[in-house]
Amino acid sequence: MEVRQDGSVLVRAPRNCPQSRIDTFLKEKQAWVLAKVEEQKEKEADSMKIQPLSEAEQRLYRDKAREIFEQKVSYYAQMMGVSYGRIAIRDQKTRWGSCSGEGNLNFNWRLIFAPAGVLDYVVVHELAHRKEMNHSPRFWKVVEDTMPEYRKYQKWLKENGRGLHRY
Repeated sequence: MEVRQDGSVLVRAPRNCPQSRIDTFLKEKQAWVLAKVEEQKEKEADSMKIQPLSEAEQRLYRDKAREIFEQKVSYYAQMMGVSYGRIAIRDQKTRWGSCSGEGNLNFNWRLIFAPAGVLDYVVVHELAHRKEMNHSPRFWKVVEDTMPEYRKYQKWLKENGRGLHRY
């Protein structure tokens, strides 16, 4: 059983598990579920209290992001044996990074509020596109060869990335 960030509850059970058993389990865990749903509501309310950054603050963070990403891209590109074009820092709503066919890289400045390993993962992900311009098993092998623990950072981004847009 999982209480998601949006407060919804996901229950996983074997296909042959009777619905009555699932219902009984849910009734037994009702207090826990309600407490977790309330926790998620409180987290959401807390995140709404954060004041958006001023334009000047955003500029400072974007400059810092450029510095960080330039260092990380240089390091990982050399490690992976790939080249790249220009690096752009953007304020994308739906992407954390991208790589064009010419090797130009774009990164979302809001990533600097994530753990350092998450930034490394996004850089490795985009540089892996210099070898495989797709998300095939070969692409993921390139990512994994460079960063064997990438899945934990991918998971963090999926679970927490939306919160980075509050800044």
